[in-house]
Amino acid sequence: MTGIGASGIVIIGIVALVMFGPKKLPELGRAVGSTLKEFREGTKGIIEDQDSKEGILIKKDVNK
Repeated sequence: MTGIGASGIVIIGIVALVMFGPKKLPELGRAVGSTLKEFREGTKGIIEDQDSKEGILIKKDVNK
């Protein structure tokens, strides 16, 4: 039970609809989407930096 299934997503959608109303829901969806996009871009940059540092360390070890 580590993921959210289809029924969980439906329940979350219904709760969001009740809490925010149908007029605010598209605005909320855009805000959540842009936040997730920024988060993914940030973590991608961190992972790429870490991978490049590990690559440099491996090259130094091979050259010894």
